[in-house]
Amino acid sequence: MRARIIYNPSAGRELIKKNLVDILQIYENAGYETSAFETTPKKHSALDEANRAAKAGFDLIIAAGGDGTINEVVNGIAELEKRPKIAIIPAGTTNDYARALHIPRNNLLDAAKLVQKKETIKMDVGKAIMDEKETFFINIGGGGLLTELTYDVPSTLKSVFGSLAYFVKGAEMLPRIKPIPMHIEYDEGVYEGTASMFFIALTNSIGGFEQIAPDALLDDGKFTMIVVKTASQIEILHLVALLLNGGKHIDHPNILYAKTSKIHARPANDSRMMINLDGEYGGDAPVTFINLHQHIEIIANSEDVSATGYAFDHAEDEAFIKEVEGLTQEDIDGDGKVS
Repeated sequence: MRARIIYNPSAGRELIKKNLVDILQIYENAGYETSAFETTPKKHSALDEANRAAKAGFDLIIAAGGDGTINEVVNGIAELEKRPKIAIIPAGTTNDYARALHIPRNNLLDAAKLVQKKETIKMDVGKAIMDEKETFFINIGGGGLLTELTYDVPSTLKSVFGSLAYFVKGAEMLPRIKPIPMHIEYDEGVYEGTASMFFIALTNSIGGFEQIAPDALLDDGKFTMIVVKTASQIEILHLVALLLNGGKHIDHPNILYAKTSKIHARPANDSRMMINLDGEYGGDAPVTFINLHQHIEIIANSEDVSATGYAFDHAEDEAFIKEVEGLTQEDIDGDGKVS
């Protein structure tokens, strides 16, 4: 068996490069004749190499870097009839995909050693179609002003502050959020109305927050769709507080929450609606999203991740929730008091 490590040399403060010999040895000991490819600044460097390695008959491709590296590797093999397995060594800022798969995010060698368990999970992949161009994504797709947040956060800010960077940039963006008239077709019906954003999730971890799509499954052939119907700053802050308080935002009347295998979205007027794919600008609506059921096979710990769901951390930000309670005069955390 042959394996190809595709690694981003600058990810994780160059930790992958420093540990590359040990990582290679782990895969060699697991029975793979292993080689490595260092990505370059050239656009689609990881994508092109993944495509080449898959066509050359490699059995396993290891995506070593952040979520962007994983996205490129998946895009490099997703259209092929014969697709190699994928392993992940996370070294990015938020590592949402590794978080959802319970892959060790603080130790590169522990992440590599998952190959020794010989366990895999067949994962859903999203396909976005815009202007007859197909692009694949692994975690999130969406549109509207709030979805600009993930690709509007400078990479330097992400590197230093991690998930906090999204809160910092989000606070800056709130005053200029405007509702967009949207037309969204999904399995159960049609949403026609204004919204500040919509997004569809393949996992429960987005931007480092694990409660946005709390019941998302990895392999059920369904996206978790969320439409945020309000553009009010106070109401959006309220929804974020509910999100942090155990994912309770999904029952709020300003949220449309549904499971769907296919979505078609467009602005209902002449407004521009930018589309976000895994945190990057992917094009402009109209867009069609299709869930490719169990399309890729990924090495992961199947004891922690199963078809029935996730083991959540249920992290809460009490200070933020209390502050929003003071603004909204509503008991959000259920303690019977309004701060």
